[in-house]
Amino acid sequence: MAAGSSDPGPDHVRLLVKVARMYHERGVRQPEIAAQLSMSQPRVSRLLKEAVERGVVRTVVVSPDGIHAELEEALVERFTLRDAVVVEVEGPGTDVIPALAAATATYLDATLKGGDTIGVSSWSATLLEAVKIMRARTSSVAHEVVQLIGGSGSPEVQLHATRLTSRLAELTGAQPVFAPSAALVGSPQLRDLLSKEPAMAETMQAWSRLTLALLGVGSLDPSPLLRRSGNAITPEDQRNLRELGAVGDVCARYFDADGHAVDARFNDRLIGIEPERLRAVERRIAVAGGMDKAAAIRGAMLGRWANILITDVEVAREILK
Repeated sequence: MAAGSSDPGPDHVRLLVKVARMYHERGVRQPEIAAQLSMSQPRVSRLLKEAVERGVVRTVVVSPDGIHAELEEALVERFTLRDAVVVEVEGPGTDVIPALAAATATYLDATLKGGDTIGVSSWSATLLEAVKIMRARTSSVAHEVVQLIGGSGSPEVQLHATRLTSRLAELTGAQPVFAPSAALVGSPQLRDLLSKEPAMAETMQAWSRLTLALLGVGSLDPSPLLRRSGNAITPEDQRNLRELGAVGDVCARYFDADGHAVDARFNDRLIGIEPERLRAVERRIAVAGGMDKAAAIRGAMLGRWANILITDVEVAREILK
């Protein structure tokens, strides 16, 4: 309400409406309104402000079809996120990867400004698809791209892990830093030995420099890519994880429905970023969708494994219930 004028007369309201219509509906600029109505530009500005305060002008933002701003805002509030992106999945199939990949590529293009050290999950098909469609930057927007979990596996799919890291580094003008080991090794002793190898030790040191992490979220059933890589957990380990209440993983670190890490018996054979070091990364982007992963995604958000979520409409609605 404008100061000193709680009940304006009809002439003043008529002037408010006239100025508001000229500016908002006809697109007349403030100096032109001032000249046409023989008043100063500061007065025109005050009248436009008063028109908003009195409800003569009301701003309404209308989201186009396929844009889910309200769902994104609800996710941010519910899980205390930095940001959320909710995408529409087109077509009759249940494959969410193309839509998530496109949204991820666009998001990175908009938010990578320079100097980041980026950590990336080695075995995410969605992230691999995202870097395929990302556009190259004309100047460097990242310092390093670092694998967050052992990137070695069967020759059939080994190329996927290295391609993801090297391609993202190429697109962002960064130096790739590979994790030259399997994610799961045969024994704790072998893990300790491999961790001391110079190349692997260098990668593990780089985890402390991360400013951004790109993460997949897995369910208890390994993805086809992970299964073919030879880094998937065994059926016996899956049964053990279910007994522990696990619902999903980030970088092979498994957690329950509330996001609490579970004490999986293979943790001491795992070469990958530790939960506490991951949570110390400023921006942690989880890219995951599909209703088969809803419980895992919800757990990941509750456990603060990520603070930015890119997902699909169905999952967003499900985890907000």
